[in-house]
Amino acid sequence: MEALSFLMQGLSVAMDPMLLLYALIGVTLGTAVGVLPGIGPALTVALLLPVTYGHDPAGSLIMFAGIYYGGMYGGSTTSILLNTPGESASIITALEGNKMARAGRGGPALATAAIGSFIAGLIATLALAFLAPYVVKVALAFGPRDYFALMCLSFITVSSAFGDSARKGLISLFIGLSLALVGIDQLTGQARLAFGVPQLLDGIEVTTLAVAMFALGEAFFVAGNRATGDDQVIAIKGSVWMTAQDWARSWKAWLRGTVIGFPIGALPAGGAEIGTFLSYAAEKRLSKHPEEFGNGAIEGVAGPEAANNASAAGTLVPLLTLGLPTSATAAIMLAGFQQFGLQPGPLLFVTNPQLVWGLIASLLIANCMLLVLNLPLIGLWVRLLTIPKPWLYAGIMVFATLGTIGANPSPVELAMLLIFGLMGYLMRVHGYPIAPVVVGLILGPMAEQQLRRALSIAQGDVLTLVGSPLSATLLAFSVLALVVPMVLRMRGKGQMLSQLAAEED
Repeated sequence: MEALSFLMQGLSVAMDPMLLLYALIGVTLGTAVGVLPGIGPALTVALLLPVTYGHDPAGSLIMFAGIYYGGMYGGSTTSILLNTPGESASIITALEGNKMARAGRGGPALATAAIGSFIAGLIATLALAFLAPYVVKVALAFGPRDYFALMCLSFITVSSAFGDSARKGLISLFIGLSLALVGIDQLTGQARLAFGVPQLLDGIEVTTLAVAMFALGEAFFVAGNRATGDDQVIAIKGSVWMTAQDWARSWKAWLRGTVIGFPIGALPAGGAEIGTFLSYAAEKRLSKHPEEFGNGAIEGVAGPEAANNASAAGTLVPLLTLGLPTSATAAIMLAGFQQFGLQPGPLLFVTNPQLVWGLIASLLIANCMLLVLNLPLIGLWVRLLTIPKPWLYAGIMVFATLGTIGANPSPVELAMLLIFGLMGYLMRVHGYPIAPVVVGLILGPMAEQQLRRALSIAQGDVLTLVGSPLSATLLAFSVLALVVPMVLRMRGKGQMLSQLAAEED
């Protein structure tokens, strides 16, 4: 009942006309970037970080969350009509949805994806609202060593969950932690790794790094790997509405996908794509029409899309309550919170309850907006696919540069933008994930501060780090967070590869 009371208060905050406008802008942008191949919500939020500098924190964060939800919605359109997943979580949707589109059933495929996304997002957001207060009560008991153990869990999470290799993820993390050392030491006041450059004494701006690595790095990567052929968009034939049989085959898949996707998003288990793989495997195992899988089974679109969107709400549970990001977009949203002087975690629910509950309530409103935006405006979203990629990425580079200069007018800042952009390009070329670098820069100083505090209290005794049941448990979870994503990723990819092999046969 306490959570329901807080949620109703949040709804009264979220119904403010300006906040509704921010939510509408967010879901519209999110759907658009989800539709466009190669542009995900993480890149878009990174681009908007410098633009929203100095704006209303509540409105900006609501817009970022709307982009996250909208990106999950829009990714299905590209996957179904173009067979080009904009996000890794949309791979399964492309597998079955594109076959449906080629068979003249693109409309029902888009409909089950949109409705399933709505139902999953609605249920998962309510679960977020009711689960968050319990997690906060536990987190309020944290001491310095517990916080350090939590930071270790976060580091291991982003290192092992993103990309195809835990080794590459750890290397990316240590790059971010190294960048976090730049600037003045918070305890001794000594300059570290500034090399005599005054602009580096305040440390490296998270906004500059995020924009450079996500936006410029992606633009350089697309320019360097530009395909010669043009992708063909499959036209939607017939009605976009689902038949009674489609509904009968979809509704159970929506609910199962929600149940699978929400905990996968909330736990350090490897991101939304793992939930979609597991949902697809479950639907194939439970389906009365297993022969249709690989040839356009509607359950193969409904379940994974629901899991995809449920995982987005699940990701916000550890982000808001513990400050722990479990996806690339969550890592950029964490940078957004810090841009406004806010630190996600249990104290945020105490110091800024209106902002937190307004943000959670706005997700319910944004979810309704997305349902209205998606199906009636499907023709508009399809037209976005005709934008030439050179124009698109040139615009991204200009927008990223102007935004960074506007927030931090300095030649040194512009030089760092270019350097980090090239670093992001090289990391993409060699398969290194980007999110751990950003998380290392954001959480590195906090982890160092909590470690020093814990060791000072224990007079240098390292064993104090496992001296409390909570810190020992979190460190044990860190080990599991390193191992479990590998197992789940291998299992999910193995199932997908076997499906693709069966399809080729």
